Amino acid sequence: MTTSVKLIPAAFVLFWSTGFIGAKMGAPYASPFVFLTLRFFCVLPLLALILYWQQQSFTLPRKTAMHAIITGALVHGVYLAGVFWSIDQGLPAGVTAMIMGVQPLLTGMFSALLLGESISTKQWGALTCGLIGVMLVILPKLGGSMEEIPLYTLPAALIAVVTISCGTAYQKKMPQGTNLIAATTYQYIGALLVLLPLSISENWQVTWSGEFIFALGWLVLVLSIGAVLLLLVLIREGAVSSTARLFYLVPVATTIESYLLFGETLHPIQLLGMCVIMAAILLARPRPIPAPASD
Repeated sequence: MTTSVKLIPAAFVLFWSTGFIGAKMGAPYASPFVFLTLRFFCVLPLLALILYWQQQSFTLPRKTAMHAIITGALVHGVYLAGVFWSIDQGLPAGVTAMIMGVQPLLTGMFSALLLGESISTKQWGALTCGLIGVMLVILPKLGGSMEEIPLYTLPAALIAVVTISCGTAYQKKMPQGTNLIAATTYQYIGALLVLLPLSISENWQVTWSGEFIFALGWLVLVLSIGAVLLLLVLIREGAVSSTARLFYLVPVATTIESYLLFGETLHPIQLLGMCVIMAAILLARPRPIPAPASD
């Protein structure tokens, strides 16, 4: 694998981590559900252009299309609705990312429940360790004023992480050989089926400032398009396992970005929580398969 391909997993994680930053940057200029609805309305034509450029068909078998729509409703619709609403209501982007950081561990649990995959004692220990780390990250904020972290935002964030974990496990049922760009298009249609009704309850007044246009463009091009294309390269190069391990670093990247852009800081106990989460990552990581002995 070339050096440039080896860097793609890190780029994928970096792109994904900026989603929380984009949510906070665009929050003052549009309601969260309106913001997300605009995002996916912008993404769909671009995906159609990519399919046209690749000379690929948008059509999928009905069962596969419905699978993709349900996955998108969970992974992009309910998940992003919970994340954006929580951040809009005052939950710090770094704390939000930390809560979302246990998503791969929860995905393992849902894989066992939905797909019958076995989970070892070590993996259950990693799940518990990760949840303890998240609580350590949240704990100092709970001790502060209500203005620091509104408690009513936590259920929405927790629903978001549970939903994306369940949706990711469900996504594993996608038939092999499915055109991923076409499947992603159907997923974003599923997301709109969730977000569009929610946006109707909000004020559709959007302040088209330079910062909002930048945030919207970043989420459309870098997150919804760029990250997907990087994922396709990773799948082609067989580097999905590296991406899965690096995905746990998303909360760390988002926390650093929040510090640089918004001045959000971390209490020492939150840093301890980060270390606990990293320990959970190492505990959950599978052992490498030893190479066969040479003759």
